[in-house]
Amino acid sequence: MRAVIYTAAGDPGIIALGDRPDPAPGAHDVIVRVRASALNRADVLQRQGRYPPPAGAPADIPGIEYAGEIAALGSDVHGWTLGDRVFGLADGGAHAELVRVHASHLARVPAHLTWADAAAVPEAFITAHDALVTQGGLTHGARAIVTACGSGVGTAALQLIRAFGAQAFGTTRSADKLERARALGASDGIVLGDDLAPMTEAVKRWSNGQGADVACDLVGGPYVDACVTSMALKGRVIVVGMLGGTSVPLNLALLLRKRLTVRGTVLRARDVQEKAAATHAFAHDMLPMLADGAVRPIVHEVFPFSAIADAHRAMEAGEPFGKLVLTW
Repeated sequence: MRAVIYTAAGDPGIIALGDRPDPAPGAHDVIVRVRASALNRADVLQRQGRYPPPAGAPADIPGIEYAGEIAALGSDVHGWTLGDRVFGLADGGAHAELVRVHASHLARVPAHLTWADAAAVPEAFITAHDALVTQGGLTHGARAIVTACGSGVGTAALQLIRAFGAQAFGTTRSADKLERARALGASDGIVLGDDLAPMTEAVKRWSNGQGADVACDLVGGPYVDACVTSMALKGRVIVVGMLGGTSVPLNLALLLRKRLTVRGTVLRARDVQEKAAATHAFAHDMLPMLADGAVRPIVHEVFPFSAIADAHRAMEAGEPFGKLVLTW
């Protein structure tokens, strides 16, 4: 099979397309013929040598999500057939023509989605659903903050919040992205630079002085404290990203007084059962919404795999609104 190969750690120039042996399924695995995948920060960080793949994942083939057709079945796999259109998350190796995944990590692609659209769904929507609903307890009428609301997960989170009958407040560094976020469900938001202090007052005005019930923080660093200061009593801050830094200044007096929860989360490092549970919860709640168009993947640009270095450069430049998708 053809595959994207990281030959070393470095800039996008180290990326190569090459041949690797076809994977074989274990008893509980399937082999998916990848029609499209998407680029994620994890792939960029892995290329830079800052995010090694988990044990058992290909060491030199990136890619953590896929859309394609089942090409082979393990001996103990039931409920799936050859040719089924599926998508989902992988520990790695999805930037290849074939990827091996555990059968419990599959979801069916809604019939109307193209391969490019389908590839933009798994990481964004499973992450957003797990953070906001499973861990954040999002309910009808709640108020939710989404930082980096123009990112892939951010655009999914805004739509999910609206679909659940809640209200969303988005943050971004671009006025254009904020306007586009409003079309996806943000009832209000703010453009932020290095000074995050205006966020708290903006959330206070938006929430009539109450604060937010849950925050999906996709940036990390000082954004964690900005979310904490913007929360209502018993609010939940779910930290998903750390592009803004790994050190967190935190107002502990406020954390205690408001009885807040600050929780970190990651999907890639979870065990088979936890990933299966996250996939099942997403499929139960979100597949009907994807099927009827209540939510939709946001694709910024589609690249052929032969231009994957250009996709990396676009992501590092901070350009995308939504997802960058790769197709064979």
